[in-house]
Formats: sequence, C-alpha cells, structure tokens
Amino acid sequence: MTNKITQLFAVKYPIIQAGMIWNSGWRLASAASNAGALGLIGAGSMYPDVLRDHIQKCKKATNKPFGVNVPMLYPNIEEIMNIIVEEEVKIVFTSAGNPKIWTSWLKERGITVVHVVSSVKFALKAQEAGVDAVVAEGFEAGGHNGREETTTLTLIPMVKEQLNIPLIAAGGIATGQIMLAVMLLGADAVQVGSRFVASEESSAHLAFKQVVVDAKEGDTHLTLKELAPVRLIKNKFYNEVQELYKKGPTVDELKSLLGRARAKRGMFEGDLEDGELEIGQISGLIHDIKPTAQIVEDLVTEFHQAQKSVEKIVF
Repeated sequence: MTNKITQLFAVKYPIIQAGMIWNSGWRLASAASNAGALGLIGAGSMYPDVLRDHIQKCKKATNKPFGVNVPMLYPNIEEIMNIIVEEEVKIVFTSAGNPKIWTSWLKERGITVVHVVSSVKFALKAQEAGVDAVVAEGFEAGGHNGREETTTLTLIPMVKEQLNIPLIAAGGIATGQIMLAVMLLGADAVQVGSRFVASEESSAHLAFKQVVVDAKEGDTHLTLKELAPVRLIKNKFYNEVQELYKKGPTVDELKSLLGRARAKRGMFEGDLEDGELEIGQISGLIHDIKPTAQIVEDLVTEFHQAQKSVEKIVF
C-alpha cells in the first residue's frame, strides 16, 4: 500500500491513529506504529513533563515512526514544542490554531508537519503555511470539531479539488470499506480515532470504552459551539447543557457549566454521568474492544476485500 503518505511517514499502511486527548498515550501510539500504522501521542491532555515521559516510553516500545498531536491552544505550547525537538520526534500533527505560527519553526528543525482542518478554506491556509500534508476532518468526528458541519463525504472531494499536497481523511472512519470510500474520493490516507478508543491499549477508562461499544445511532451530538464545538455521547452532563440552552445562556454561563477537567473525568476517570464523553458518530459501528494490532489488520483486510467487491459492481 505504498503511496504519498506511506512514503512521507515511512510507514507500511496509510493509516494514522489519531492523537486524541485522554485516549492516545504511549501504549496506543507504539502499538499502532508497531502494527504498520502511524501512531500519535495526544499532547492535549498532558503537562509538559508527562508528554516527555510518554515520548521516551514510546521510543523504547517501538523502533517505528510515531508522532505527536499538538492542539495549538495549549497554554504551555512553547515548552511542548521544545520538548518535541529535544526528544527528536520527527512528525507533528497540529490542530486548533493557526498553522503559520509553528509550521516553519518545526520544519526548520527537520520535522514533518501535518495540520488538521475542517474546511476547504483552512486546508488552503495550511497549505500556504507550508505543511507537508493536511487532515480534513468531517462533521462526524468525535471530540472538537468544525463549526461548518461539513460531512467527510463532501469535505474530502472539495478539499482534494483545490489542494496540491497529500490529503488525509478523518471523521467517521472505522472500517476498511469506509477507508476505501474516502480514498476513492481523493484521500491519500485515513486518520482513525473512535475505533482506536475502543482498543486494549487506549488510555481511556474501561467504562468509557464500554460506552463506546454500546453506543447506537443518534447517541452522539455536536454541541457547545459557542466555546469549541465538541461531539459528545448523550449523558447527564450533555442533558444539563441542553437544558441550559433552553434559557439562552451567555458564553460565561456555558463556561461555568463546563468547568474544568470534564473530559478527563469522563474519558480517563470513567465518570459516565458528569464527565465529557467525546466520541464520533461511527461509534454505532464499533462493537468490541480489540488489540490495536488487530484493529489495523482488520482495516487492511476489509480494505482489500472492499476493493474486490467494487470490481463486481455493475449497472
């Protein structure tokens, strides 16, 4: 499966394990990389010293390429970037911010840079900033999302039409059949998040993983757009948010309800009532918790099976 992305990252498969907060520690990243995908450590839930520890442990657990995902709104961003350079991480995925701020700085230090976007407009801005590739993430995705509500099915071909650099599709991808579909639409690779949440190596709480497995169609919803749009499993906290919306809340009132560390409480500590449970719509197709290596193998096997099925389609 050699293409632009496998060559760019020196990986076996054009599959990226998303760097998700409270889910993507060194165990998941190293397991994904060892399986032939590109593993990512999610720096968004880590203090600088914790990130350094995860990077060092990941280097001991794999001799394959891996990267770090960095939300650029992170308060300790300069320290985080310096640690990445000091620890000789060669791949960085940036998100939630202006790619112009860090892309040149990282590339001058020999780092491959990818930026996550949710629209054609921001994909072009990322390309202009000099990134090596773009992740275009559709409305279906879990966690923080774009305000445009553009689905992966429409976003990928629209970005592909105008982009000159490699394109990675994200949002609603958990099977090899979907992987083939978005690659037929123009993607060079896929970034997979929710499916890897329900892996044995994910750092998420087992109770949260089980909620993902049990989720059905319609169990998630994109909300809190006034702060930062986020797709959540419907639980007690989600219902409290919806009740507050009925009163026409101010941004400060929404912030007060959200408070601090809700995502940690929900995904990492397993508070299924008052925690923030971030997951994608595709959770309705995730029915079990598997080893990361098995997830990667399944994606590849299903991809090739889907290729053969496409050849049989006639009309």
